[in-house]
Amino acid sequence: MREQEQGTPGTPPPPIEYDEGLRERVATNLAGHRRRAVDLDGRRHAAVALVLVDSSPADPVVRARLADGSPARDPLRRPEGLLSAAGGAAFLLCRRPLTMRRHAGQFALPGGRLDSGEGVVEAALRETHEEVGIDLAPDRVLGLLDDYVTRSGFVMTPVVVWGGEAEIRPDPGEVMAVYRVGLHQLQRADSPRFETIPETDRPVVSVPLGTTIVHAPTAAVLVQLNWLGLQGRSDPVRDFDQPVFAWR
Repeated sequence: MREQEQGTPGTPPPPIEYDEGLRERVATNLAGHRRRAVDLDGRRHAAVALVLVDSSPADPVVRARLADGSPARDPLRRPEGLLSAAGGAAFLLCRRPLTMRRHAGQFALPGGRLDSGEGVVEAALRETHEEVGIDLAPDRVLGLLDDYVTRSGFVMTPVVVWGGEAEIRPDPGEVMAVYRVGLHQLQRADSPRFETIPETDRPVVSVPLGTTIVHAPTAAVLVQLNWLGLQGRSDPVRDFDQPVFAWR
């Protein structure tokens, strides 16, 4: 797993209430934004879902169930820094199975490539259903964030969705665990983080969540969820780069 564990987390602000006020604020901020779309220009199109749910520190994770009914776990029992990130309004963040050929053990938002003839909302809702077992109607969609071009050749469209009280049932073939990560984690004083590397002139972005650090492209999407969805800031994130390990 390429995401890093860090020693001492920054002190996050208080959790954010998961209520109709939050739903209206996010929807209003997204509706008032002139979205920055990107032409595919030979790239593949993918959609990811930012599923907003309530969370409790006492119940931060839902683990996939294997064929024998046992929960999926990391055999090396590496630290799970996201277990300390729940509380209040949250988004769902998946950890990929260790058995996957690509991106094994990495964190990702629910999502994937668009099927033929499919729109981004359809794709995000379909992938959410397939990966985490939540079936959400189009009227739960609050809006879209800016497109983000990944180094692996995708144009990624983030779709923000109100999850409500849906039951999470991860597919063990695609998801090892689903974490409820408090939105307040995105508003820590030590977030976002930027790094300079010799391979690119663009700043490499990451966000600390609990005691875990998550990198772009997921980090770039989360930065805009905070800036635009929560704060109403329209600053772009397209110039934020990914670490070299995510370029393939």
